[in-house]
Amino acid sequence: MLRFRNLGSGSSGNATVVEGGGGASQTRLLVDCGLGIRQLDERLARAGLTAGDIDAIFVTHEHSDHLGCARQLALRHRIPVWMSRGTHAGARDGDFDDLLQYACDGLPIAVGDLSITPFTVPHDAREPLQLRCSDGASSLGILTDLGHATDHVLGHLSGCQALLLECNHDPHLLEASSYPPFLKKRVGGKHGHLSNARSADIAAALRHPGLSTVVAAHLSRENNRPELARAALAEALGCSSADVGIADPLHGTQWIAV
Repeated sequence: MLRFRNLGSGSSGNATVVEGGGGASQTRLLVDCGLGIRQLDERLARAGLTAGDIDAIFVTHEHSDHLGCARQLALRHRIPVWMSRGTHAGARDGDFDDLLQYACDGLPIAVGDLSITPFTVPHDAREPLQLRCSDGASSLGILTDLGHATDHVLGHLSGCQALLLECNHDPHLLEASSYPPFLKKRVGGKHGHLSNARSADIAAALRHPGLSTVVAAHLSRENNRPELARAALAEALGCSSADVGIADPLHGTQWIAV
């Protein structure tokens, strides 16, 4: 069975556990470690896990709210780490001992009972990757930190049963915010973050009868509201707003079966 639990999503830190397998055999992948090590331990404990239960780490890009404590966690528990060469270069903290392996666009990675396929996205980082995760029966798409969706992005997420999808901002709230002009331009640009409307366009493009779960992620505290993200995605998916999940910055989500 494939399931996932977000541990926190937003500019204050991002981390998601993806679990696959059955019976006594479970594989757990931690996607991003954008928290302090103590915070991560506490949030894993809420999920019924310890850091020692993590089989592998995937870092999507080098920004601090995603890279976080990845090196510390990996070295402390001898956990293998995947990231792109660009992310590694941008991290400026290169010594992962012998635990680091490089991920490439479109090249599947086998991690126990999980198969993960990274793909490139347009974002202002060195070589950012997002993920499709599968246990062979179901697939979860993780798509945060991009300014717009290319055909390449949509192709990699086609047919997923669940999506963790960035809904970073409402353009009107962003424009009226206290952000300086350069930051407003960056966030709203084609290599920044997804607005609710752009996320809704992606959801509509990926909508199919088997898509049963969509969770809005990476909401800006200042420039978005959960009800706005829910409404935009619900309209695109033809469902109730109550059917759209929200990944909270502090509490993430509960476990969600795919």
